Amino acid sequence: MAGKPKLPMGIENFEELRTMGYYYIDKTGLIQDLLENFGKVNLFTRPRRFGKTLNMSMLKYFFGMEGSSGLFDGLEIAENKEICKEYMGKYPVISVSLKGVEGDNFEEAKGMLKSIIGKEAMRFRFLLQSGSLPETERQQYSALIHVSEKGIFTMEDELLKNSLLLLSQFLQKHYGQRVIILIDEYDVPLDKAYQAGYYDAMVKLVKILFGQALKTNDSLYFAVLTGCLRVSKESIFTGLNNFNVYTVKDVQYNEYFGFTDAEVRKMLEDYGIMEKYNAVKGWYDGYRFGNLEIYCPWDVVSYCHAWKMNPSASPQNYWVNTSSNDIIRKFIGGAKTTARNEIEQLINGGSIKKEIRQDLTYRDLDSDIENLWSLLFMTGYLTQCGEEYGDKVELVIPNKEVRWIFAEQIRNWFREETLKDGKKLENFCRAFQENKVSVIEEGFNAYLRKTISIRDTSVRKERKENFYHGILLGLLGNMDGWNVKSNAEMGEGYSDISIQIEDEKIGIIIELKYAEHADLDAGCREALRQIMDRKYEEELEEEGMTVIYRYGIACYKKRCKVVSG
Repeated sequence: MAGKPKLPMGIENFEELRTMGYYYIDKTGLIQDLLENFGKVNLFTRPRRFGKTLNMSMLKYFFGMEGSSGLFDGLEIAENKEICKEYMGKYPVISVSLKGVEGDNFEEAKGMLKSIIGKEAMRFRFLLQSGSLPETERQQYSALIHVSEKGIFTMEDELLKNSLLLLSQFLQKHYGQRVIILIDEYDVPLDKAYQAGYYDAMVKLVKILFGQALKTNDSLYFAVLTGCLRVSKESIFTGLNNFNVYTVKDVQYNEYFGFTDAEVRKMLEDYGIMEKYNAVKGWYDGYRFGNLEIYCPWDVVSYCHAWKMNPSASPQNYWVNTSSNDIIRKFIGGAKTTARNEIEQLINGGSIKKEIRQDLTYRDLDSDIENLWSLLFMTGYLTQCGEEYGDKVELVIPNKEVRWIFAEQIRNWFREETLKDGKKLENFCRAFQENKVSVIEEGFNAYLRKTISIRDTSVRKERKENFYHGILLGLLGNMDGWNVKSNAEMGEGYSDISIQIEDEKIGIIIELKYAEHADLDAGCREALRQIMDRKYEEELEEEGMTVIYRYGIACYKKRCKVVSG
């Protein structure tokens, strides 16, 4: 690995990436395409962790007057001498990210918005002495950046609503050049406001802020916004002319967000790990933007970094750590039988056809469970597969990583559901202590009917067994006074689940098998044989357990059989 560029783990600043020797997959073609397909206001919607923020930083350093010398040397855009001569470093650029606009109430969120815009305005302190601005406007600028002794921006609410408009007007007067406005994560304030209960107030504020800056602003040259969702129906963009929206369904600009297959191949070759290509493709590819398959760049970079630290590292879930994934839990919790069957179909490698609404409001999300399919699509948990069917889109889970997220959230939801009937759960668990095989079998079958099974033929038998193992472990782990161990070392191997009930001196050994071809009896026999052959009970005997129950459980889809040995 000697001499290889550093991997850009979490690097979203283009200048830092280019000057500090980080690996960069060239996306500067976006600049030329934006100029050649000019739109006054351009909105790009993509799932999180697909390079939106880095691209916005790239635009800032290309167009901005702060200095971009050398940053673009050797990149695609540098080959277009005409564009570089006319546009590079020629424009004042206002660049804000609204990712941090949140709070428990509207006043807190509004304070965060003031802070973000105020800090950006501080980059232009020269406006305080600008001879191009009359005294009244210099005073207005001063109010934009004024902070209290506690470091809190003090701009009045009316000034906040006009802040981006005023700042662009001041910069145009100072430079004699119209302004470019970049707004990253534009929809985060609406999302956070919806979750915290001040949605209407935030919609009203953002509508005025954006309307002033993007619609009635003669100082604006062009603007670029990014986010996860297209929320034009909120009317926050009402009346905008020449407003272009590019979503995951559009062909335009599809190669600039995320990594293409060719880019991933080159990256793996550059780092000498091309043998990991199939694993990386299976875990992190599968997203379809327009007509192009795309990898999640965050995951590819994260895996290459993990491999660099440990060459035996296997692909794992990196995307799940970047957000709470509450949307899936909410969706599963609200899903009725039909929707749960559709989720099961997706998890098992199938597809479903759904109408996708790309102009949802956040309020729409709770009005109809069908709207959540659109949200899952736009946020990257589902992707398009094949052609469209009239108004409907064929949807699939894009890759192993997202399938893992679904399965994990299903387990969490199932755990919460079972806890709602504590008496039923206790009776089920006590049946293991009392060796009531029929009660165990009846109870486990009832729980399996409620959850969503994994029976994808491409999933290895061991992983299917892990699914059932996780369900049963979650049920048994709720008993007070029970020492429940998963895959504990026992005898000559590892049992699936072992339990010590010390007060009763009772030990329990459980081995689960996935029953191939639905042969539950054979699965139970195999499980019991493994318990006996590998002498799992010896560890429990050494711990002083005087009564030991052995259970072989075989599962297939949503059925199980239990045998005691």
